[in-house]
Amino acid sequence: MKLDEVLAGYGPGSRGRDGLALAVLLAGQAHARLTVATVQPPARSTPGPARAEESAWRAYLREQAEATLAQARELVAELAGRAGRGAGAGGGGLEGGGVEFVAHTHRGSGRGLVELARRRGAGVVVIGSAPGGGRGRISVGSTADQLLHSSSVPVLLAPRGYGDRPPAAIDRLTVAYRRGPGCDAAVTDAARTAAALGVPLRLVTLVISSGRRARIEEEMLVRLRDQAAADLHAAARGQRPSGRRPGGQPAGLPVEVEVLEGRNVAQALGTTSWLPGEMIICASSDTGPLRRVFLGDTSLKIVRASTCPVMILTREP
Repeated sequence: MKLDEVLAGYGPGSRGRDGLALAVLLAGQAHARLTVATVQPPARSTPGPARAEESAWRAYLREQAEATLAQARELVAELAGRAGRGAGAGGGGLEGGGVEFVAHTHRGSGRGLVELARRRGAGVVVIGSAPGGGRGRISVGSTADQLLHSSSVPVLLAPRGYGDRPPAAIDRLTVAYRRGPGCDAAVTDAARTAAALGVPLRLVTLVISSGRRARIEEEMLVRLRDQAAADLHAAARGQRPSGRRPGGQPAGLPVEVEVLEGRNVAQALGTTSWLPGEMIICASSDTGPLRRVFLGDTSLKIVRASTCPVMILTREP
């Protein structure tokens, strides 16, 4: 994954603020360009007397886009100023002139962001949680669903309320690891990203078990736990993020590995600690198309259970 340009999908309301806060944080720490985009529906071409209505509709859409982007400009200035004040704690800052605001036209907001990301060569698309979800959680709506099943670049989702008190910096990347070539490629990608951001990398594997376990199931669970730990250590051996932190400290830290066990994904994720600036990275499903994001069942459960931002990578060969 490249982090030269971050694309933030923005709309009025808390969802827009949450995604934009995360995008500003990521772009600042990676010293990347930031594009803030609002996606508007197209105005239909109507012949005859209805052209006046069409013209009025076009003018309305244009005004809405201008108002939305003006709001985004104010918010970026506020968030970038806050990030700059926190730079001493490891945060970054947006480069001067490194933010662009654009309006894009498409019938679907998610598909419009996919199209815009491809045109601009963005490295990641960032959006907030859909309305209606619990605070501190991620709800997948139509925009996210379109992105999570067709994007040609990674998709990063911010939990609801993330923009109210965003962390000073991204502190650590945690990869939800499962054995397989797709996830091995995700670990390599995450290691490069961790190095670029100057943060440590952690690998976790989820082991889901029932509450009551018979002896044979207990023995199988022990073997599964041991195999998960072995897989994690094998994946971590060659993945040590290098480079330097924004504050100047060496970033060549060992990769942490943890096996998280619970009766479900949410309970398993609750058995470990999460830093204020944590980000979870998931690989796309092995059944999805190559070089596209395709959300699998386990990754969807992680997205819904997570209390921190989650990034879904594209499936690599």
